[in-house]
Amino acid sequence: MKNINPGMISRLEDIISKASNIAIATHIHPDGDAMGSSIGLKHFLEKSGSKTVRIFLSDRWPDTLSFMMDENESKNILICDEDEERTAVCLRSCDTLFCLDFNTPSRSGSLQKHIEDFTGEKILIDHHIGPDTGCFDLCFSETEISSASEYLYHILKRLEYPSGLPAASLDAILTGITTDTNNFANSVFPSTLEACSELLAAGVDRDRILGHIYNDYRENRMRLMGHLLKDVMVTTSAGLAYIILSKEAVAEYGITDGETEGFVNLPLAIKEIRMSVFLREEDGYFRVSIRSKRGVSANRCAREHFNGGGHEQAAGGRLYWPENIRKPEDAATYIENVTKPFLNES
Repeated sequence: MKNINPGMISRLEDIISKASNIAIATHIHPDGDAMGSSIGLKHFLEKSGSKTVRIFLSDRWPDTLSFMMDENESKNILICDEDEERTAVCLRSCDTLFCLDFNTPSRSGSLQKHIEDFTGEKILIDHHIGPDTGCFDLCFSETEISSASEYLYHILKRLEYPSGLPAASLDAILTGITTDTNNFANSVFPSTLEACSELLAAGVDRDRILGHIYNDYRENRMRLMGHLLKDVMVTTSAGLAYIILSKEAVAEYGITDGETEGFVNLPLAIKEIRMSVFLREEDGYFRVSIRSKRGVSANRCAREHFNGGGHEQAAGGRLYWPENIRKPEDAATYIENVTKPFLNES
């Protein structure tokens, strides 16, 4: 991780000191890093002075992340898809907006227009490639880092806070780092281990966090996982594995949003597999997740073939019909056609 510019830290301190009504927004389909960084920042800001701090989401977080907040806290998160009018009114009343874990407002779903139209100070804290710096008044962007949660931690450490960071912030930040690295299996840098060592030394209960993240799923998820690996997963001689999860299977197993998190990583345990692609069917498109082993760029594959992008070995995107494929049944043929030359090239 590059050194954080002291001038930017000084400006951030000044913005926070003058702010009284602060909004925090993150990307569509919020994951552990999005929620971890948002909740971590919220607790920090609330302890740093007499301020009102609200989290704004496009859509609801997965139930698997509900352990990160108590019932009262979760009730105070505004979700645009569920009440856009109230969300818009509350966001307009804020004087400062923190945008976490996305590089451009277009990644924020139904919040996009409200973020673009926001007239107060806008601060970005993100780790994705190609930030839209023109949209923000202050831009913290670093790609050589595990997660937005880790970046937030390094930034908060440099702010004046006499009694140290709140315990609730540290818990949320470690949760974000853990999920975005797939429990330290990818995107891990020296700064990542340094930060986590400090978090553990500060008293964060990592065993409790791991229990919630990885050992608190419903039986339905495990049965779906078995079905996908046995009956649905396809492997190719080019070193690809792909899984297409249909809407019918989602309904049959009663799967909720977030319960397929991590499925894309499973095929990488096969020695010959160099890249894994996971598609989940939505209305009019497939949500795409891509993971790869070193030497294969998941980011480039997502950018060139799946209307997306991300990190070198962890990326995502979308596959639309009829724009990209004629109908959902054509997805398998499309995946094999575009990835075979891509993997042979790699």
